[in-house]
Amino acid sequence: MTTAFDPIDLGGRTLRNRIAMAPMTRSRAYGDRNSPTADTVTYYAQRSGAGLIVTEGTQPSVIGQGYPYTPGLHDDVQVRAWQRVTEAVHSRGGTIFAQLMHTGRVGHPSTFPTPQSPVGPSPVRAAGQVFTSAGMQDFVEPRQLTAAQVESTIEDFTLAARNAIAAGFDGVELHGANGYLLHQFLSTNANRRTDRWGGTAVNRSRMVIETTRAVAAAIGAPRTALRLSPANPLNDIVEDDHRQVYPLILHALDGLGLAYLHILESVDPDFTPELRRAWSGQLMLNPATPGGRTGPEHLALIDSGAADLVSFGQSFIANPDLPARLRADAPLAVPDMSQAYAGDHHGYTTYPAMTGAADPAAAAV
Repeated sequence: MTTAFDPIDLGGRTLRNRIAMAPMTRSRAYGDRNSPTADTVTYYAQRSGAGLIVTEGTQPSVIGQGYPYTPGLHDDVQVRAWQRVTEAVHSRGGTIFAQLMHTGRVGHPSTFPTPQSPVGPSPVRAAGQVFTSAGMQDFVEPRQLTAAQVESTIEDFTLAARNAIAAGFDGVELHGANGYLLHQFLSTNANRRTDRWGGTAVNRSRMVIETTRAVAAAIGAPRTALRLSPANPLNDIVEDDHRQVYPLILHALDGLGLAYLHILESVDPDFTPELRRAWSGQLMLNPATPGGRTGPEHLALIDSGAADLVSFGQSFIANPDLPARLRADAPLAVPDMSQAYAGDHHGYTTYPAMTGAADPAAAAV
């Protein structure tokens, strides 16, 4: 029987285990031009015991930034800063993918160096508020991307993917989930276009498919992955026909040989087995955990064959040596989520390893 602690081949690279660190925004890119810092290096190095690390959402362009102090991968300064991160993780035998996240309409004019409105598939304001450096503020109406701008946005993702490889990443994960730009194109409320990028299920799925194909062509399919969250209502997303849309996406991409498909479950976990059957490659699952977080009990998803890898989010914040703790059936620390975003190193690099275990900070560079 396959277990979570067995190695796995992922796009031609062997991972030490099947426990992945899920992408989590931490808003601590305080370096020049929203680049990682020495604390970022320490943070990821501490967690390099994961079979795979997927970084926090990283914007592929200036206009792709939705929150303060999130990192980018669209200029040379950022590439050089990320090189220190990847070198530290690799020095400890880890594997790390960069998550490319364009937030689309989820943002605020105050976040950009020059105040401007965020962009989206249609000029439809999301309900709710967004975190800014001045506190929570209402979402604004986004500028609709023109057809030419849609194409240039795909080019932005492609350039950022090339930058990721130049920075030493083992690959990239495209963020098509959680109500951000690619997910907005899939939705029936954020996307009200009538051109080839909107309307029918086929047209609304085109942005995700074409972006994934373009990135795979640029850096190789084995270094390209995709995250999806069917029917996830986060950031005011409505998907009236998700059970029609997502099989279309998987059918279009399954033959490319992507590194993996990352499914984040939300309100329709019963749909996951259908996606599992439709996908012939490796499947990473971030399981639905209403009222809780992914825990040791979810390793059974690998034992049963429901997933090839399981991704853990908050548990990796407070447990930098999470795979070792899971193997030892040791107690898990609980993260202080009041320190999850922004702030200094407290609640970021200060969580210790198990008593008697190697100091996770030893990899700090």
